[in-house]
Amino acid sequence: MAIKNWPKNEQPREKLLARGASALSDAELLALFMGTGCKGLNVLESAHLLLTAHGPLRRLLDLDAAKLQKLPALGPARACKLVAALELTNRHLRAQLDRGDSLRDPASAARYFKQRLRSRPTEVFAALFLDTRNRTLAYEELFTGTIDAAAVYPREVVRRALLHNAAAVIVSHNHPSGSAEPSAADREITRHLQQALDLVGIRLLDHVVVGDGTPVSMAERGWLQPTLSFAG
Repeated sequence: MAIKNWPKNEQPREKLLARGASALSDAELLALFMGTGCKGLNVLESAHLLLTAHGPLRRLLDLDAAKLQKLPALGPARACKLVAALELTNRHLRAQLDRGDSLRDPASAARYFKQRLRSRPTEVFAALFLDTRNRTLAYEELFTGTIDAAAVYPREVVRRALLHNAAAVIVSHNHPSGSAEPSAADREITRHLQQALDLVGIRLLDHVVVGDGTPVSMAERGWLQPTLSFAG
């Protein structure tokens, strides 16, 4: 049955308008973007086919335009539009920090780092340098490693923080394996970073670990010293 013949409250577009985009499944969201199906399938069936063969959604959307355009039901035009839509989303997330608004909680930084680091194939250690009102001064990727490790040097983090005249720092790294659970080594380097930054009067607000799913905030876990908390 064509989607237009479905009950109104089950059609993806009407469902989005009535209940919001978060109420839609991955396949329904992809179907809305695609518009039409292929090879005798309706658009939702085509979206399910794409996700079954090339998903889950994150893996599909991490493909570049050259690979996306070869997939059934996409082609060059839709592949370019999909990559452009993702880039618009990325720029929207970056703009939330770049426009000078203060960060109010760990979740804001976690969303930013997830957008930046989630799809990286190797481990990357990055930092946000902030002023006295927790506004972004700079974002830098400081260290890169193999698929499961990056050497982190607290002295270099301190040097870059002083160069930016930062009052606070939020650091993050990704786990390419997918699990965002911090390791014992992650907690140890956080302790060393706190100590090094504290010596020069700079607060470490958080260390965010990015993997599949929700990033882990060490501040929310209570693993930062109270005097160096996000609240300042």
